[in-house]
Amino acid sequence: MRAFLRPRSHVYHPIVMSPEEKPPQTLPPQQEEPRDLGFGSVVSQEAKHRLLNRDGSFNVKRKGMGVEFSPYHTLLTMGNWTFYGMVLGSYVVLNMVFALAYMACGPEALEGTMSQTGFARAFFFSVHTFSTIGYGNVVPVSTSANIIVSVESLVGLMGFAFATAMMFARFSRPTARILYSESAVIAPYREMSAFMFRVTNARSNQIIELEAKVIFSRFEDTPKGRMRQYYLLPLERSRVSFFPLTWTLVHPIDASSPLHGATANDMLANQSEFLVLLTGMDDTFSQTVHSRSSYRAEELIWNARFRSVFVQEGNDLVVDLERFHQIEQLSG
Repeated sequence: MRAFLRPRSHVYHPIVMSPEEKPPQTLPPQQEEPRDLGFGSVVSQEAKHRLLNRDGSFNVKRKGMGVEFSPYHTLLTMGNWTFYGMVLGSYVVLNMVFALAYMACGPEALEGTMSQTGFARAFFFSVHTFSTIGYGNVVPVSTSANIIVSVESLVGLMGFAFATAMMFARFSRPTARILYSESAVIAPYREMSAFMFRVTNARSNQIIELEAKVIFSRFEDTPKGRMRQYYLLPLERSRVSFFPLTWTLVHPIDASSPLHGATANDMLANQSEFLVLLTGMDDTFSQTVHSRSSYRAEELIWNARFRSVFVQEGNDLVVDLERFHQIEQLSG
């Protein structure tokens, strides 16, 4: 006999605390000032290079770790042309190695009719065996040649299975391709000015719940000397639920902004840099994707605004991405 339990209803009463007992107010996590972004104090004080490249890579290089043996990670993250070139090169090299092995078995190891002779015949026979084609015009005769054929068949099957798995892993790995405007602008905004840049999705997939974080970095004079400081910039809108068009991210430069009163020369002298991190959900894979970039002081355009990407074509409103990077200089 089953016993059906009915959940009890709870009534929560607010706890009234005196002013002395109230805990100190703290900023929400998204408003806490960043103290260490992971670069460390030594790298942060380096003024020769930017902290974050435009493509999202870091300028920090590591050495002294020995040879890194992580073929899966390397094959998964290398460029497409590098990957396909490596697959092709491995295919040719393996067939050359087996061709030399067939030739080492002697001239009588392979028999059959083929216009090529010597190494060329052994190489193309290896190709037929490696890919399990087997036209039958050349066959192994000696025991040693048949042993090599057996080994090559196994290597071929495993090689094609491995290449197929790597291609599937590369294509199925969710990655974001966010396009950032070539320059950021300091533009008039609601009786003040604002730091702006815009982004768009360079792929046909959909990204939802896209969240942006912009951190401003510059060198300042402190009691400990000239040091790099970091400020989390509050944005007019730090999150959008849908990302089908372009998104212009705006940081109003009000009296509380670390950019308030700063000039173009000040930012150049202080090695100013804006670090950008975008995080969203890829709707195709239902997985979180990331994108990052940065803007240096020399990549800022002052007293300018982005050109509108919306054009009217008949009764349709069209987004013209050819205007994505275009900027209009303002007078005055």
